[in-house]
Amino acid sequence: MKFVRYLLLFLFIAISCNTNPFTEKKTLAIVPNSTLIPMSFKQYDQVLDKENLEKGTEDAKMIQRIGDRIANAAEKWLAEKGYEDYTKDYEWEFSLIKKDMINAWAMPGGKVAFYTGILPVAKNDNGIATIMGHEVAHALANHGQQRMSAASIQQAVGVVGMAAIGDDNDEEQEIFNVAYGLGSQLGVMLPFSRKHETEADKIGLTIMAIAGYDPSHAYKLWQRMSEASGGKAPPEFLSTHPSNETRIKNLKEWSSKAKQKARELGVSSFE
Repeated sequence: MKFVRYLLLFLFIAISCNTNPFTEKKTLAIVPNSTLIPMSFKQYDQVLDKENLEKGTEDAKMIQRIGDRIANAAEKWLAEKGYEDYTKDYEWEFSLIKKDMINAWAMPGGKVAFYTGILPVAKNDNGIATIMGHEVAHALANHGQQRMSAASIQQAVGVVGMAAIGDDNDEEQEIFNVAYGLGSQLGVMLPFSRKHETEADKIGLTIMAIAGYDPSHAYKLWQRMSEASGGKAPPEFLSTHPSNETRIKNLKEWSSKAKQKARELGVSSFE
């Protein structure tokens, strides 16, 4: 009976997929957006309620202005791909939080937050657009949904493994827990996260180009990020993100194709 339940679970996982309009690949979607997006809106509001928001300043207006341009560019690209209704449940929002953190993040459904600490590293509109494009790309590519789905699979496989060992083999269960936890983290979850970050870099680069920003300057942001970190970063295989060196290399290689796509959509110049 247990085997049947687990088999049904994995069959459910296998058919719970969506198509990513940017990569044209099937992606995990165990948690539907109809559930996930309202949850993210609620969490976003809870975060903003606890934080000190910067409103009405030139920096806050800049974040809003660049965010609007990036979101409009994304909508334009989606329409060209035939996904006009893709963001019908999105509610774009761009907030600036007063905190000395070099960070920005996005939640499913188009909720984006920047921390004031990242502004000196971003330095200019192209730097902000690089970060904004990356964060908007996370929201559009449903990376949050995929991470939640992957975590569910990781847990389910662990349960199946424990069930296969049996309740009367405590030592074997302990060995399995350690081996599976480490193996699935290093071999699956971390590479999965790095893949999402790379996808967001690539998608975001094209979005910023369609918005009229210059993608050939995007790599300079990550040069400044590297300087700001003081070289303190874990090895890439132990990190949720690609190394700064990898990102700089990729962004340099992708910038010409990003401009090409933008020109196909009528963009004639880049700031």
